[in-house]
Order: sequence, then structure tokens, then C-alpha cells
Amino acid sequence: MSHYSKPPKSLLRKVGRAIADYDLIREGDRILLGVSGGKDSLSLLQLLAHLQTYAPVKFELGILTVDPEVEGFDPSSLTDYYQHLGLPWHYAQQPIMEEAKGHMSGDSFCAYCARMKRGIMYSTCREHGYNALALAQHLDDLAESFLMSAFHGGQLRTMKAHYLNDAGDIRIIRPLVYVRETQTAAFAMDANLPVIPDSCPACFTMPTQREHMKQLLAQEEKTNKNLFSSLLHAMRPLMTEGAIPK
Repeated sequence: MSHYSKPPKSLLRKVGRAIADYDLIREGDRILLGVSGGKDSLSLLQLLAHLQTYAPVKFELGILTVDPEVEGFDPSSLTDYYQHLGLPWHYAQQPIMEEAKGHMSGDSFCAYCARMKRGIMYSTCREHGYNALALAQHLDDLAESFLMSAFHGGQLRTMKAHYLNDAGDIRIIRPLVYVRETQTAAFAMDANLPVIPDSCPACFTMPTQREHMKQLLAQEEKTNKNLFSSLLHAMRPLMTEGAIPK
């Protein structure tokens, strides 16, 4: 692969530890990475591509960008970027915003969009023979989900690090579960990655529960520097919710 940047050791250590702790990448895996164009998914692309060059476990890597045809989202700049990478890439378009107007029932747009995108990702995996789907949620995302679930759902839940989809044919992996958002942001800037600003404009047009939790956590961290370490310790049992997929 050409045109990639070597990630800092601090990032590689955390991703490597997550891969080992949750058995995320296995010999012969064909991994499809969902790349929105944001700093997190582009950082994960660089990380996984770098790991391919020396990891003892051999795996294949492909890229998928889903265009929900939302006004303001323009992934065309990624096309040239992908052309320079020695990786297969896939592009899918679907008018999710328009569809949401007629099919949403109680969901937020973000929840509806995420569900539709996930369906496209699964179908792309099946069509092209990928057995694992890599997503770029990081520790901050997990902490926000944890608080949202406790505050609004009355449950202790968060995003899982590694699990099987309902159909049982695709493993979902999150290699950034130990990584802070500040780390992906710093790496994306230092490596001059082609980040698409506000890669989901619809999510930035109104305050959300997630944004409120982000602000709450940032305020708490000012007086508790160990906040995310404590939250990670609390969330660990929830990050697998049972056995790691076989």
C-alpha cells in the first residue's frame, strides 16, 4: 500500500492491545472498513493498513463509503485518495434522508441512518466475501453510549468491541475501543488526512443526546483526569456481553 502515514506508537499500542484482548483480527480475515471520511475512520484505515505490513496474522482489507445523499456531504474528495491506496474500495449511495421522512417511526434521524448504513455494510460484506466489518467508534463514543443508556434507557449497556451480527455470518469489530478521540484528531491532523468536515451534516444541525453527553464528560474530566480509565474499567464486562465470537 502506498500513500499512508505511520501512526504514532501510542495509537498502535492501544489498537494492538484491543486486538489481542478481544481477538479482533484472525488469520485469513477479509475485513471491510466503513469509512465515512471523518477523522476516526480515516485514522483507523491508516492503522489497519500499517498493521498489515508487519502483523503476524495475515488479513485482507477493503474500504466502503456509504453516501446517504444528505445535503452537504460530499465524499468525492475521497475518490482520488482511495485511488492512491493499494486497497479495494466500494462506494454505495442511498437517499437515506428522503427515505427517513416516510419510514421513521420514533427513531431519530441518526438512529435511522445508522441502521440503514449497517444494512448496506452487511450486504456489501456478503456480496464481496468479507467476513468481518470494522467500525471506528472509540473510547469516547463508548462512554457516551454508556451514559445515554443509563440516563435514558435505564440499562447498563455500551457498544461492543467484538460480536456477531444477528444473522451470524459477519463479525463486527471495533479496534479503537481503547483510543481517545483526541488521539485520532491529533493523528488525522499530523498526517494531513483528507478529513471531510462534518461528515454527517444532518447530525450537526441540532443538539443531540450524544452531544450533551460529550459535553458532560468533558466537563467532568477537567476535575477527574482518570475519568475515562474508570469508565473503561466499568464498561469492560459490557464490551463483549458474553463470549467473544468463535
